[in-house]
Amino acid sequence: MAGWRRVAVASGGSQIAEAALVLPIVFLLLLGIFWFGRAYNIYATINHAARQAARAATARSCATCGNEALPADSAADAVKQALIASSLDPSQVSSVAPVFCACGFNACSGSPVACSTVSAGEPQICVQYDVQLNPAATTPGSCGVSVSFRYPYQFYLPFTSLNQQQIYLTTQVQMKGEN
Repeated sequence: MAGWRRVAVASGGSQIAEAALVLPIVFLLLLGIFWFGRAYNIYATINHAARQAARAATARSCATCGNEALPADSAADAVKQALIASSLDPSQVSSVAPVFCACGFNACSGSPVACSTVSAGEPQICVQYDVQLNPAATTPGSCGVSVSFRYPYQFYLPFTSLNQQQIYLTTQVQMKGEN
């Protein structure tokens, strides 16, 4: 009986030392899962917001009004509403301009399609109208709208260098326009 008591007392100190080594690693792993999950959630949210903006940008005005494309502010407003619904700050959105050819050309000639301007106070997104979506020679080209922007994110992992760096989650959505 005395031998068992000695074994139980002798192993208690090693279990505490092992726990002191393993618990911080498990804690960092759990924090990493949480913050990467939050980054994925924000990425899914901005993708959803960009899809909503592309839908708004492809919608045309009434047929009796000239059937013109709606202004870029309607797409920016769609982004703003989607971000507010997910408790994200729309003022942190910044524009990213991908290079697209104008619709109707087989190859880019001249300058690419410029981003439409968005009013001050709206999220600063890049909306490009009448762009060629699939310029590959094997498929027929289609025209549409491109919406792109980025949103900042910062990880908070203790004892790592990730706390100092801000990364940008970028999204870009293309949607075929109606003729």
